[in-house]
Amino acid sequence: MTENIRSQTAAVIPAYQDEKHIGDIARRTRERLDHVLVVDDGSTDLTEQRAREAGAEVIVHAQNQGKGEAIKTGLAHWRGPANPSSSGQDAQIKWVILLDSDGQHLPEEIDRFLLAAASVTRPTFFIGNRMEDVARMPFVRRVVNRYMSNQISRVCGQKIPDTQCGYRMLDRQLIPDMLGGGHRYDYETEALIIASRKGYRIESVPITTVYTDQVSKIHPGRDALRFLKMMRRYRKT
Repeated sequence: MTENIRSQTAAVIPAYQDEKHIGDIARRTRERLDHVLVVDDGSTDLTEQRAREAGAEVIVHAQNQGKGEAIKTGLAHWRGPANPSSSGQDAQIKWVILLDSDGQHLPEEIDRFLLAAASVTRPTFFIGNRMEDVARMPFVRRVVNRYMSNQISRVCGQKIPDTQCGYRMLDRQLIPDMLGGGHRYDYETEALIIASRKGYRIESVPITTVYTDQVSKIHPGRDALRFLKMMRRYRKT
């Protein structure tokens, strides 16, 4: 069953200024999935070149638009080929995996998502859960993650242990609902709220917590303000 899902699954990897990691991540993802798309969000380094050398398809934004926009570009790409007028292998894409380019998500754990997807009977949104492996998570991130996950779970009306995890898998049928929302890191939170309010079940998949030499691209002040404004807006509605 998982082999059928594997052949129907494509990956989207948003990347920005990540020439150090993207080749390895794209290569390891290609070992598990035939369809791998890297969206280079306006990098000025060798991100695009390294991704292509690893065998990934690449879409390049002319300028940096934010992680949210990179994800939406990738989702829209895989939404298109499956329309009735399409032909060939791309027409079989039914699931999309989202993972980060910096090594925090292990491509080897794609199989965990495929196994979870094999048992569902309706369009489902899967999200990675690192909170069962918190020993390797920095203390401050652990506290902030738990606080934010509790707040977002309340707005979503369902328990989501690790709302800040970007390792995700969704049914292609959900893509039209995922093309709105924020432009940058607030998008990943808003996607959960949108999916919940559309009536989708969000299921968690345990994954490994990985922190190595990644440098966060989040701007604490600016992105925190976006988050607070978004949460205030959704609480009112």
